[in-house]
Amino acid sequence: MERPIRIVLADDHPVVRIGVRNMLSEEQGFDVIGEASDGDEAITQTLELEPDILLLDVQMPRLPGLEAMRAIMNGAARVKILLLTSTITTQQIIEALHIGARGIVLKDALGGHLQTAIRTVVAGDYWIGGKRVVNLVSALHELMQQAAVPQRKTFGLTPREMEVVGSIVKGCSNRDIAKQFNLSEETVKRHLSNIFDKTGVSTRLELALFAIAHQLVAQP
Repeated sequence: MERPIRIVLADDHPVVRIGVRNMLSEEQGFDVIGEASDGDEAITQTLELEPDILLLDVQMPRLPGLEAMRAIMNGAARVKILLLTSTITTQQIIEALHIGARGIVLKDALGGHLQTAIRTVVAGDYWIGGKRVVNLVSALHELMQQAAVPQRKTFGLTPREMEVVGSIVKGCSNRDIAKQFNLSEETVKRHLSNIFDKTGVSTRLELALFAIAHQLVAQP
């Protein structure tokens, strides 16, 4: 019989720790040998117990998860680290992988992914974006491309207001816009008033130029 995978669980919320422990106990092959409620404890538990896997919350008191992970990796620990998080940016994922993380598991996907993610990482692969990743270089390249693409600013415009802006750029009249989107002309006027307020312009021409300059819509 194979030795169970030895795990240290680091999360500042007791309810999360209980939930994860219960999840892992549902299947054979996992042994939670230690728990930590802050970053400093995570370092101590990991270096002393030398688990196979550290499940590490990104947001931790006293010492954030990424800093704790940096200290653990500097301590020459052989542990493989899976980050637990509710939200994480692409840039944070890149940073975590560079430091030495083997994967990221979103907390809202724990029930479906946790055991698979752990086994994937123990086997020597990575767990990124809810799937097994074998080629880390390729995955990092893809992530860096995503991080390099700036998010389009919308200036608080709603999807309908963005559609109206697109029509203005095309030179449509209020009547044209009303007909196109099955709206009353009064509703179109209200949309335009809101758009002017949000973008700081005061005429249709200014709005069209603003939209093109800020790439709100494709140029006609």
